[in-house]
Amino acid sequence: MSAITTNNAPAAIGPYVQGVTFGNMVITSGQLPINPSTKLMPEDVAAQATQSLENALAIIKEAGLQASHIVKTTVFVKDLNDFTRVNAAYERFFQQHEAPFPARSCVEVARLPMDAKVEIEVIAVRGE
Repeated sequence: MSAITTNNAPAAIGPYVQGVTFGNMVITSGQLPINPSTKLMPEDVAAQATQSLENALAIIKEAGLQASHIVKTTVFVKDLNDFTRVNAAYERFFQQHEAPFPARSCVEVARLPMDAKVEIEVIAVRGE
């Protein structure tokens, strides 16, 4: 197992790494919707979903993979009433990257770090 680090995603805010490679898999830590350039988080929940996905993509790209290699995502949302807007942003992201939709879980949580509305983690696989 080896750590993945990139300046194209926000730095970890705790004792963990942005992502790891493990055999053919690349696994990201949960990605908050922080823009790595500005260090700011958008207010809009759909923009937060998109930024979280872009951050996860930056990590798997550092490992030589693309959006089409993502096989599983876990979406954490502060309020499931935002599901429709998050889902639309999620769909646009994968369509824009011409990637198939991966398997996904989506759960409502009581609170996210930095009071984000969304956090997303992904698993990508080399090969097929």
